[in-house]
Amino acid sequence: QVQLVESGGGLVQAGGSLRLSCAASGGTFSTSMMGWFRQTSGKEREFVARISRSGLGTYYADSVKGRFTISRDNAKNMVYLQMNSLKPEDTAVYYCAARDSYYAGSNSNEYDYWGQGTQVTVSS
Repeated sequence: QVQLVESGGGLVQAGGSLRLSCAASGGTFSTSMMGWFRQTSGKEREFVARISRSGLGTYYADSVKGRFTISRDNAKNMVYLQMNSLKPEDTAVYYCAARDSYYAGSNSNEYDYWGQGTQVTVSS
């Protein structure tokens, strides 16, 4: 059983940056695909980024490509989401997700474990 805890959310002005962190415990982190998703009220959870077990493979939603960077530190059981050039439309609750597999795609149904979420609010 994997436990995920996100941190780093907050309020930032448009154009600013935030770095989200996700601490994993209770499982074999290095064998887990990791992803970040976000959700706003009344909408479905939306894929943001994912990273392979080694950290060498990354994939981003078009809406964040070039602005967000996902990374991981397997020695520390951590995954990060560096968010730059933030826009008001990036406002959402951001969730860290894990799947104990060599592959996971962009569908939230593919992920087995979820954190509690961290709020990101971007003011205009």
